[in-house]
Amino acid sequence: MNNKTKKILHSSEFYVGIIIILFCMLIQVRSGQFFTGNNLVDIIRSFTIPVMFCVGELMVLISGGVDCSFPAIASLSMFVVCKYLEDVTTNPLLFFVVAALIGLAFGVLNGVIIGKYRFPALIVTLGTSSICWGVMQGVFQSREYPLCPTLLAVGKAKLLTATNAATGLSSDLPMITVFMVLLLALGWFILNKTMLGRGIYAIGGDIIAAKRAGFNVFGTTVFIYAFSGMMAGIIGVFRACMLQAVHPNNLEGLEMTAIAACVLGGVSITGGKGTVLQACLGMALLTVVSNSLILLGISTHWQNVVTGLIIIAGTAATAIQNQKNAKKLAVKLTES
Repeated sequence: MNNKTKKILHSSEFYVGIIIILFCMLIQVRSGQFFTGNNLVDIIRSFTIPVMFCVGELMVLISGGVDCSFPAIASLSMFVVCKYLEDVTTNPLLFFVVAALIGLAFGVLNGVIIGKYRFPALIVTLGTSSICWGVMQGVFQSREYPLCPTLLAVGKAKLLTATNAATGLSSDLPMITVFMVLLLALGWFILNKTMLGRGIYAIGGDIIAAKRAGFNVFGTTVFIYAFSGMMAGIIGVFRACMLQAVHPNNLEGLEMTAIAACVLGGVSITGGKGTVLQACLGMALLTVVSNSLILLGISTHWQNVVTGLIIIAGTAATAIQNQKNAKKLAVKLTES
């Protein structure tokens, strides 16, 4: 067995991918509906928003931190721009620019506090989350709000329509999926092809060693949280476009899903390790499970229970695999 094959078999991506394939086959055998066009499009639609949030969360986790504020930032940005810009402009780009700036402001706030004062990222981002929810609900009196025609047009733009020949049900694949692909590509490029990406991994591995190696720890930390906040603002507006309405509390709790998906895919919760592919696979598994249990005849009341059990089992398996790899590496280093 060559080294490349061994590396694949010892990777968490391989096992998560196998689980996804087996689960998809199980659903297809039981229901006969999984691989229909409209069901696959529905899964991609459900996958789109959460996996975009995973890109920002992934960078934060690799750096050794955690971001619990992005759903609140996204919701506040979404509500503000959708409610107050509809009478100002009909240019959809301006909605996304303003939302990005709002998200950027909160992201920079997180990054400066965490990077300069070394406060725990969990506590800081929880505080920012509370501020955003409080401002949205107290100052802006948030409520469900109809989407303006400008953003409705963005939400209705589609790449294709898939129809189930047996049931006649059809589903649209939105143009927003293109942005998802571009964001995933951008995240991969930053982490794998830039010195900034190397700095993110270095900070997560050992912050003292990263400083000694010449990396700008403060600047990199600010970038990580600023990027996460800015993307949250943009994605929040995309969420409203896909739902074709403004639902201020619709994203609440999504931070746990994004973190769980990253860890489930093999991203290290302690920092220094993780890839875009791992985050995608973890979110793909959660999406397939949550959207397909109904096809297996499992009540919606039990979906969260099943999803939670899969998260625990998958995360434990990934942790055990990582421990085995670490022990093997330690043995090699000792022998050398």
